Amino acid sequence: MNFLYSLLAEVTVTPIPVPDDQYNSPGTIGFIVTFLMAAVAVFLIFDMTRRVRNTRYRTEIRAKLAQEELENLTVEKPERPIPPIKPNRENPEADLDR
Repeated sequence: MNFLYSLLAEVTVTPIPVPDDQYNSPGTIGFIVTFLMAAVAVFLIFDMTRRVRNTRYRTEIRAKLAQEELENLTVEKPERPIPPIKPNRENPEADLDR
């Protein structure tokens, strides 16, 4: 029984190591780096949104200009050439005179 008490005393006496606060935290440098990366990401998102919006506006303007050009386009039939003279089958010698 003495053995069990001494074993229990050994187990309860051993202190549990508490990690230091700096061990779990990246500190000031880590905060600054994370903040800068977030700021760059926000800047890139705004820039990308602006570029996509400009591209969409350009596409809409090109479509409107193409539509106006189609509306103003006039299609004229070309002049037909004079059809060839049909041969006179009743009198083939008359065709040779022409």
